[in-house]
Amino acid sequence: MSEGMDQHIERINELARKAKTIGLTDEEIDERNELRKKYIQAFRGNLKVQLDAIKFTDEE
Repeated sequence: MSEGMDQHIERINELARKAKTIGLTDEEIDERNELRKKYIQAFRGNLKVQLDAIKFTDEE
């Protein structure tokens, strides 16, 4: 993954740990939701690239 995405994942994890212990502020909840949305978009984009690269061959 890219360096920026690694930082996003680390921040998502920090917010998840904080949510389990002391809770999140409204701003942190919004930040977490945005980071999750960006992560999912990147994941889907990478998956699409991988699927597009698959070439089917016929045994016949």
